[in-house]
Amino acid sequence: MSESLSRKGAPEGECGVSRHSGVRRRHEEMTGLVRESGFATIQVLAEYFGVTPQTVRRDINHLADQGMLQRFHGGAGPVSTTENVDYSNRRILCRAEKGAIGAMVADHIPNRSSLFINIGTTTEEVARSLVGHSGLRVITNNLNVATILSKNESIEILVAGGMIRHRDRGIVGESTVDFIRQFKVDFGIIGISGIDNDGTLLDFDYREVRAARAIMENSRNTFLAADHTKFGRNAMVRLGEIHEVDSLFTDKTPPSSVVDAMDRGEVQLVVPGI
Repeated sequence: MSESLSRKGAPEGECGVSRHSGVRRRHEEMTGLVRESGFATIQVLAEYFGVTPQTVRRDINHLADQGMLQRFHGGAGPVSTTENVDYSNRRILCRAEKGAIGAMVADHIPNRSSLFINIGTTTEEVARSLVGHSGLRVITNNLNVATILSKNESIEILVAGGMIRHRDRGIVGESTVDFIRQFKVDFGIIGISGIDNDGTLLDFDYREVRAARAIMENSRNTFLAADHTKFGRNAMVRLGEIHEVDSLFTDKTPPSSVVDAMDRGEVQLVVPGI
C-alpha cells in the first residue's frame, strides 16, 4: 500500500463486527484496502484512518479472528487463496445475512420441485428455509443439508456418495460427480468462496468445484447464494463465470464491474428491497 493514501468509498467487507457503526465502517474499509493492496503496514493504516497503532492492531486481530484478513508482523494481508476459513468460523460469519439470503432463495423454489444443494454455510441456510416446503426432491453432497431437511418427512433426500470431508461434512470425489450427473433437476443451488471483480467464480477445493460444476451443468436454473463478503475475495480454483448462473442471491449490491458482467449475461440480481 502506498505511504500516501486518500480515502475512497468504503468497499464491501465484513458484517456484524461491531455495534458501533464507525468501527464497523472502519473494519469494512480496512478489509477492502488490504485486499486491494496485498499488504498494509500498521503505521500506514493508523495514519489513513486517523487512529492509534494500538487500535489498528486490535482491528487486525479482530478481522483475522473473523477470517477476513491475515495477521503478519507489522501489518496485515488478504486471506490465503489456497485455504478457506475454518468451518466453525464460517458458520457464524454473517449468520443473519446468510439467513436472509436463504429465505430469499426459498421464496423462489415452488413446492414439489427437484433441486441440487451443494456444500456451504449459505446453502445450509437455504436448506433451513426450505424445511417448510412440501414434496421437494433434494439431491445433495452436504450431510448438514440432508440432516436439516430430514425434519420434513415430505421431502425426499438423496445423498451423493463419495469421500466425506470431516471439517464440514461435505462429500466430494469422482463418485460424487458421477452421481450428480445421473440427474436433471429444476434448480441447482450453489455457494461460492469468492467472486472476483471480473465476475469469475472462485473456490478453494478442486474436488468441490467439480461437484459444483456438475450441478450447474445438470440444473435447468442455477441459483448462486453468496453474501457480500465474497465480492472481491480471492481463491485459486476457478468454477466458472457469473454469467453462467441464472440468479445471484445476496445481501448487498455487488461492485459495478460484477453488476456489468451480470447484465451482459442477463443474470437476475436478488437483494433485499429489490
